[in-house]
Amino acid sequence: MQKATGWLLAGVLGTTAATSQAATLEERMAAFEARASAAEKRAAAAEQQTQALARELQQIKLSTSTLPPAASTATAISAPALDTRLAKLEARQQSLEKEGNTGHLTDGFSFNGYARSGLLVDEGLGGGRGGPYTTPAGSVGGAVGRLGNEDDTYVRIDLSKEIHAQNGTRAKFTVSIADGVESSNDWTADESKLNVRQVFTTLDHVAAFKGNSVFENATLWAGKRFDRDNFDIHWLDSDVVYLAGTGGGIYDVQMSKNWRSNYSLIGRSYGDFSQGGINADVESYILTSNQFFDDGQWQWMYNAIGAKKNDFGTRTNKAGLTPADSGLHSMLANHQKTFFGREGFFKTALLYGQGLGAEVKNVGSDGELIDDARALRLALYGETPLASDWRIGPSLLAEQSKDRYVKGDDYRWLTLNVRLANRINSNFEMAYEMSWQTMNLDPKGYLQRNAVDGNFWKFTVAPTFKLDVADLLTRPELRVFASFMNWSSDLDRFSTTDAFGMTDFHAGGVWQYGIQMETWF
Repeated sequence: MQKATGWLLAGVLGTTAATSQAATLEERMAAFEARASAAEKRAAAAEQQTQALARELQQIKLSTSTLPPAASTATAISAPALDTRLAKLEARQQSLEKEGNTGHLTDGFSFNGYARSGLLVDEGLGGGRGGPYTTPAGSVGGAVGRLGNEDDTYVRIDLSKEIHAQNGTRAKFTVSIADGVESSNDWTADESKLNVRQVFTTLDHVAAFKGNSVFENATLWAGKRFDRDNFDIHWLDSDVVYLAGTGGGIYDVQMSKNWRSNYSLIGRSYGDFSQGGINADVESYILTSNQFFDDGQWQWMYNAIGAKKNDFGTRTNKAGLTPADSGLHSMLANHQKTFFGREGFFKTALLYGQGLGAEVKNVGSDGELIDDARALRLALYGETPLASDWRIGPSLLAEQSKDRYVKGDDYRWLTLNVRLANRINSNFEMAYEMSWQTMNLDPKGYLQRNAVDGNFWKFTVAPTFKLDVADLLTRPELRVFASFMNWSSDLDRFSTTDAFGMTDFHAGGVWQYGIQMETWF
């Protein structure tokens, strides 16, 4: 394992990396452009009507103002009618001007989301077990392949409303609501984890910034959110980096032609505790600098984390040690818009953290870490056509961390995953996924966990129907699947509270079957 990890970490310097999920972004951009076009047409029509009415009003006012004092009886009789018509036209003009300013209620409104829901059945017709973090390494972020390995229903809905000021400034309010349950029932209120994941507002095209080359394209934001530039390995269901909480910041400060910057201050909570008659609400604060170079190809992220009350008095973590009250976290990433010169994309990221920053994926989220904690993680993944009707998405995720919760603990794991898809026709494909994970974990008794050393592997076949068979990230998908999993028997000893080692879920080989839908828009 040490040799493999060393080889991987040495290899990162020569590895190129890749773009984000272009298909999804293009779909969202197309939808936004369609809404913008419709709004512009309505505004143009209202403007034309306003101008026509203005010309008619001017003609009426001109005709009434030039009437001679001794007008004929017919003309005198028509004057009150002209006044009435004038009043109606002025009222209509004001209505049109108001409509042109505020637009229709649906203008600037967007509805986006993600959802998955499926049934997982084991070979004995019992409830299946699994999940992307089902292995012992999952306790410290070691994800495995998700295809044919999920038994939950999860949904997130993003609702946004954008408005424009006359000075050109745009504001956008967003709220995200999410829920996740493992029950197969139709009514799951008792198991529900309904949550407002985001509620924030942004300002961009800020009129006060016009003419300022540094801030002209900047976006201001405040509220509760996850960072705009988080990115993930979808087929592992693992974020590469995930920054989230409540606070504020600024995106896209243009430092120079090929250098833009994001800055934010985000707060998180480690919970409340009472000690010696003193109540304390433990808050963590993350100061973030995110730098992008060469049109976003290179990214350097740096986080400074502080939680002054986390080591208050004799407060301890679950291992009885004093937790850290600060930490550092950094990531260097490369986003390539090709797969080593071929169609597709590839990304590479190297992450390092210490203290509270040693949780390198969910930045600043783990208040149990001690001062000596150190972690190093490598992520590689991408997607490309393999042949005319085949696409492949390889990924690698590896981490070594030590002194996390107990001095002397040591966690080492590596996951290799390959997602394959064979296009049969425009709506049907055969999807395959192969995962292998190796781990050497020594928790030093933390949470009564035992040291284990072994491997896990999984193979899934999933006949899949899609709206359009374009690439691995095109959704929605309706799939049936069969998965075979097996692992080293030593891993059954890791914990008495995890899935491994249960009487109906232990080493020796497990078949599971299911049906699932997954969508985003």
